[in-house]
Amino acid sequence: MIKDKSIFIKNIYYMLSYAFTTLNQGGYEDVATEEFENIHNLFAAILAKGISRQLKQGLYREYLNRKEDVAVVRGKIDMPGTIQNRLSRKRVLTCECDELSENNLLNQILKTTVMLLLRHAIVDQEYKSDLKKEMLFFSNVDTIDPATIRWSAIRFQRNNNTYRMLISLCQLILEGMLLTTDSGEYRLASFIEEQRMNRLYEKFILEYYARECPQVTATASQIPWALDDGIGTMLPVMQSDIMLTRGNEVLIIDAKYYTHTTQAQYDVHTLHSGNLYQIFTYVKNKEAEFGSEPHRVSGMLLYAATDEAIQPDNSYQMSGNQISVKTLDLNRDFSEITAQLNAIVDKHFE
Repeated sequence: MIKDKSIFIKNIYYMLSYAFTTLNQGGYEDVATEEFENIHNLFAAILAKGISRQLKQGLYREYLNRKEDVAVVRGKIDMPGTIQNRLSRKRVLTCECDELSENNLLNQILKTTVMLLLRHAIVDQEYKSDLKKEMLFFSNVDTIDPATIRWSAIRFQRNNNTYRMLISLCQLILEGMLLTTDSGEYRLASFIEEQRMNRLYEKFILEYYARECPQVTATASQIPWALDDGIGTMLPVMQSDIMLTRGNEVLIIDAKYYTHTTQAQYDVHTLHSGNLYQIFTYVKNKEAEFGSEPHRVSGMLLYAATDEAIQPDNSYQMSGNQISVKTLDLNRDFSEITAQLNAIVDKHFE
């Protein structure tokens, strides 16, 4: 998929900028103009800048329960521990207290991610140097096993909201670039896993339309099933990637980042059948919401272009609706990418 590596990496940064608006704030200007040899350097540079900003504000701390043996009462006495100390002729009390600590999950994720980047040979020394200096402020923070992180359970509040972009980036790195060696140790892979890039690709397109195309409303809405009897037990949720709406005109976009944009059998290329079935189902169920009102509902499969010779570029009229299949070339200059995204809106909502 990658033809011009420098352009592709630059476009990854632009995609991240839309997906995480923090990158558009002060402190990241030099990252935006820098040329990166590989995507690991890009991630390392963003993390270094982000952690530096966070250190100026102070590391997030939260109250953690701590149990220790002390000479005088501190917090609440733990009776079983204290009795055990007495039986062992130890003249100390076991106490339990809540302590404000920086050794919490958010900082542990940051440190774990940085330590993996520092061990990666492909990350340039200049970025490693910045990250190493910042890790001096994490001396009281533990590293953790990335496999134990429950990303969906992480909650952001007003006092730790500045971590949102950093933790999302860490998730992209740890989940998308992490491999386990035969010895059970972790290392970073050379490329981002397809599934993680797909998430970034979806979020980028959604946020681009939300910010740059005020003539439409861009959401990632759920679509209710058009049920005749109202019984929908065990039916899966229909979650759209991008839904563009203007009045009763709707375009549902299913964004796909695949290694292959088509499926081939005996040198015959066809569209991915599952994707086509899915977008058709979304369109027909969304259309049912309008009933007898005038409306127009269309669907689009928008693949990230690959370097394959055959790329889909088709439009079909199916049961009264238009279903199109297009590609977006992430190897082109970003202005060309945005022009193509704008053209999709202009054509559908003309």
